[in-house]
Amino acid sequence: MNNILRKDADFIVKQAIKAVQPDAAVQRALKGKEFAGRVVLVAAGKAAWQMAKAAYNCLGTRIEKGVVVTKYNHVMGPIGNFTCLEGGHPVPDENSFLATQAAIDLVSGLQPQDTVLFLLSGGGSALFEKPLIPGEELQHITNQLLACGADIVEMNTVRKRLSAVKGGRFAQLCAPAQVFSIVLSDILGDPLDMIASGPAYPDTSTGAQAWDIVKKYGLVLSLRAQACLDDETPKSLPNTTTQVTGSVRQLCSAAASACETLGYEPIILTDRLACQAKEAGSMLASILKTHGQENKKIAFLAGGETVVQLTGKGLGGRNQELALAAAPGIAELAGAAVFSVGSDGTDGPTDAAGGYVDSTTQSTLQAKGINVHEVLNQNDAYHALQACDGLIITGPTGTNVNDVAVALLHR
Repeated sequence: MNNILRKDADFIVKQAIKAVQPDAAVQRALKGKEFAGRVVLVAAGKAAWQMAKAAYNCLGTRIEKGVVVTKYNHVMGPIGNFTCLEGGHPVPDENSFLATQAAIDLVSGLQPQDTVLFLLSGGGSALFEKPLIPGEELQHITNQLLACGADIVEMNTVRKRLSAVKGGRFAQLCAPAQVFSIVLSDILGDPLDMIASGPAYPDTSTGAQAWDIVKKYGLVLSLRAQACLDDETPKSLPNTTTQVTGSVRQLCSAAASACETLGYEPIILTDRLACQAKEAGSMLASILKTHGQENKKIAFLAGGETVVQLTGKGLGGRNQELALAAAPGIAELAGAAVFSVGSDGTDGPTDAAGGYVDSTTQSTLQAKGINVHEVLNQNDAYHALQACDGLIITGPTGTNVNDVAVALLHR
């Protein structure tokens, strides 16, 4: 039975991610679109290469030049005469800064009739960056935000104020040219000013809100960084047009369709999951236990983005932690499995997209001398899942629309 569940999980993951590839969405956004002057392309984020390739397939040499900024190992080949660059994620590094400067240089000197085709996806907050403070301090603040359990909106409210390109400032650098943005959403509710910290969208957050977040989590900022919080971001950008192409709702719907194909009754619990990863895993296990006596195939789905509060120095990501946290709850519950994946194919600083557990996972780990609760306290889900063949590895997928977790009951 557990072999069947693992095969089902792999099928659901494959079909769900395939359905949210950005190619068709980018081409739909560009279909019939006419540009008067020069067209240059800037793509930033985990899905930047895939989105840029789709745009090039649609417009070809109508795009004069392009700069693509994405995560390490996410460039999958040349695209026309575009410059494809890679940088650090989730913490920006010197290559992130150099790649962003190349994009700034590309859009300098454009005229009012020209257009910057801006393709944006999640991960852009780290990858697309020109800091207003020393790079080392920005990295330190980013690490503080990642460790304290701040959600993505809180993180970006602070980060955009420390940047010369976030919070609408990149659109200002493009002026007087027009900016046509195509956005792949990785934030619940699709807040356009928060996706990749909104480089080309008016900022709705305020410096006061950023200060509240700093105080809430006790973040340590230099006097220079504190001064940046008080320098307000653009609230109006008349040279921008934005179109959203995909979101976690599509990911959940696609996963549900895959479940249905396999004979499960799919139930989408939420597409706005936002809590501690361990809590989400425990919740899904509890739901399976509630329905454990039912003689049918059911799939419970939850899409969104959980957070991990670092209490140890292990290796893992939110999806791996979510899955592993479900293992104790479904131990010995025959025909039960929980898995969770990031649609971009990379979960935290690992090569895994997420994790899978079933009713045998806890006993398998115990036999190897591995205690699930201790592992979770050390944030070391990767090595525990690796020990029980519970890692889900897809490689970079070319898309990025949050995560989906699925609890299967096969009776």
